[in-house]
Amino acid sequence: MISLYTADPRAQRARSGHPNTDGFGTDGAEIVPINNEIVLPDEPVTPHGPVRHSPLFSLGGIRSAVADSLIATSGFIRERMTGEYSVDDFGFDPHFAETVFFPAIRQVYQKWFRVEVTGIENLPAAGGALLVGNHAGSLPVDGLITSVAVRDNHPNQRYLRPLAADMVFDAPVLGDLARRIGATLACVEDAESLLRQGELTAVWPEGYKGLGKPFRDRYKLQRFGRGGFVTTAIRTRAPIIPMSIVGSEEIYPMVADLKPLAKALGLPYFPVTPLFPLLGPLGLVPLPSKWHIHFGRPIDTSSYDVSAADDPMVVFDLTDHVREEIQQTLFRMLSRRGSVYLG
Repeated sequence: MISLYTADPRAQRARSGHPNTDGFGTDGAEIVPINNEIVLPDEPVTPHGPVRHSPLFSLGGIRSAVADSLIATSGFIRERMTGEYSVDDFGFDPHFAETVFFPAIRQVYQKWFRVEVTGIENLPAAGGALLVGNHAGSLPVDGLITSVAVRDNHPNQRYLRPLAADMVFDAPVLGDLARRIGATLACVEDAESLLRQGELTAVWPEGYKGLGKPFRDRYKLQRFGRGGFVTTAIRTRAPIIPMSIVGSEEIYPMVADLKPLAKALGLPYFPVTPLFPLLGPLGLVPLPSKWHIHFGRPIDTSSYDVSAADDPMVVFDLTDHVREEIQQTLFRMLSRRGSVYLG
């Protein structure tokens, strides 16, 4: 059983033979293989400082945000009529994403959650990589916010391709929207295809267990499934990048789960928060927590033989390592955190 609290995480990691990859402790190689063979990049990576955004509560700022969204939407409609846009095999529509999705979510990203991003230099300039993050918040808002974080902070403005649960794509409108902004089904076939095409792909292995956990268990990672993401990474030789997100746990503090109602509605859980369902639709507005997203140093998988993807011990060990990296990084980030909502 993994201990959630350790007196010295770096010492524990040294004993286990797994180097630190979070960028908050001991320096490691830019790509960290599990077999302890250090592989340095051809050129040193210049670190980027954290990106911060100031809050927006002024009337003028709100008007500006609304105006920007309206202008972007009108531009989208005008350009759409010309038919000069393309959609890939998964339904990703870059034109829609750039003119409608990003301008709208960017306002929430910058002004409501004031997202701070560190470790962006750990994402590859090109080629596939599998980003693995902690999941929380009752609704999968973290996937949307992370997509903006990658697009706006990566030097090459790369797109992030999130892997989402089948429930998202079963919804008639939501499923189409999710595909248009770059998401696809969290299945082995789609994940491997994206990575082989050189896409930055993201997965949240906790799934509903992470999204629907009670507030008292915030930032305590749930089980990472059966390690399917590790199998996919080994088969495609894609590096795994631990992704730690602070702030998502506080947008909808879940104080109770109405299980009978959830079962009746066919939902994995029905959250009760301080504002929902008490305030009705108004309770669906997320609380303005301060976010920090950190991308850890990549973990190399290219040294593994493809057959290792079918070895339960290899998959378990690497899954456990990635989970522990994210967990320990979350603790470091929380220890340096200021105010939850005013930071």
